[in-house]
Amino acid sequence: MTEKTLPQRRPLIRATESRPVWTASAERPDKQSPACDDQVHLESVRVADLPVQFAIKRTIDAACAFSGLLVLAPVMLAIGALIKLDSKGPVFSRRLHLGLNGAPFELLTFRCTATGFRNAGQPATDGQHFTPFGRFLNKANLEGLPRLWNVLTGDMSLVGPRPHVPDLLAAGHNYNDLVQGYEYRNLMRPGLTGLAQTRGPHAAAGHRWMAVRQIVSDVDYITQFSLLLDMKIMMRTAINAMKRWTRR
Repeated sequence: MTEKTLPQRRPLIRATESRPVWTASAERPDKQSPACDDQVHLESVRVADLPVQFAIKRTIDAACAFSGLLVLAPVMLAIGALIKLDSKGPVFSRRLHLGLNGAPFELLTFRCTATGFRNAGQPATDGQHFTPFGRFLNKANLEGLPRLWNVLTGDMSLVGPRPHVPDLLAAGHNYNDLVQGYEYRNLMRPGLTGLAQTRGPHAAAGHRWMAVRQIVSDVDYITQFSLLLDMKIMMRTAINAMKRWTRR
């Protein structure tokens, strides 16, 4: 890991037969080991019984999303105009993602790719498909600003598991085939940021071990949820964002 991590509790992974125990802080396994090809199993997961904290969390989500949309409205209008000037097509990209309890919703982002581009089972992160202005939006992490609308409507939260598309792939394998219990991550609303993003670099499509570790972090967040943890994640996200900007 390259970043300072938040405190962790007991591992949520159990060994089955000859399969190794995985934790969110596990080191990268040896590529030559056949155990890397085995499915990872998660223990049964329950959401913390904290109704008051969940109500406060939702109130904070709605208030922050509304304020953010209000303050950023001029910036978003300018970005929308530049997208229309840059290439033909809609300003926004709407793609089906899985939300609370696996319910589908349309994730709203600024369009960064050429109209008609589809990348089934994977996020559209391949730079060769970006429009010139879309490449800038992606590099500056501005394409996700419209997701504040998803937070305001209740499809997402400020903090939670990373939103996934149905049948998402990692290293050519469906996540359901990589992790037994993958569906546990849908027990809470997906978030703009989360515990997985604060524990190290994001998973690439070819990095199977890192993708599994992020799923473990998502499930860790659900079992450990508290408003204090949300505050720590938001602070760590802000610090990491500032570090990325200072490196440019």
